Amino acid sequence: MNAWATLETELDAWAETGRTAQVWWRDDDAAAATPAFERLLQLAAGTGAPLALAVIPASAEPALARQVADQPADVTVLQHGFAHADHAPAAAKKCELVSPAARPAGIDELCQGHERLGRLFGQRFRPVLVPPWNRIADDLVARLPALGFGGLSTYKARGAASPAPGLHQVNCHLDILQWRPTRRFLGTQAALDLLTGHLAAKRQGAADAAEPSGILSHHLVHDDAAWDFLKELLERLARHAGASLLPAGTIFEGAPS
Repeated sequence: MNAWATLETELDAWAETGRTAQVWWRDDDAAAATPAFERLLQLAAGTGAPLALAVIPASAEPALARQVADQPADVTVLQHGFAHADHAPAAAKKCELVSPAARPAGIDELCQGHERLGRLFGQRFRPVLVPPWNRIADDLVARLPALGFGGLSTYKARGAASPAPGLHQVNCHLDILQWRPTRRFLGTQAALDLLTGHLAAKRQGAADAAEPSGILSHHLVHDDAAWDFLKELLERLARHAGASLLPAGTIFEGAPS
């Protein structure tokens, strides 16, 4: 059985039990109205898939906001850190959102980013933080609600639905790219193994069944194979009775702002 057939079989299993597998789509690193961004919006419109844009506040251009304003209401903006800058110690993995004890300026930057995205995108902006490189210091997570964030999204299955009082976390579970040793599409089999595996684990009670399964893309660095795969995946999910593509506004609806 090929990877697509395995996904269909898993979705069939959800439908047969009267349940719907909830899935959402997040794209990271938006900042400018590039040709790749236009292609991303066309993909969302063509498949009818709700799109959550993780936008970098420090470099977000007004032209991007104008383009987003013309999209359907299920195109939502989340906050992708502040400047996507690495502040990790030497030899450590890249991280912008390090401990406030190590870098107090990060608190002010998050607040500035929150205010700027609200000003640029208005009601499309949701107070959900998406850490660059999907990394954030634990002691900073605890402070997010006080900074105006009601949601958090990183990568892989969440440890808890609420990692801090007043904070709702929903992650992504399939990154369609391979980053090392070369940056390229992950491959159909490997990508679908991640998504199907998470769906099966939820259905069988081995993972948090309440966490929607997240697809993660990075429009600026997609090759043609990544674009083609993403299109087919979204189309298959949209037409299957066992799957439901949800907008970020619905996923984080209960998150305080």
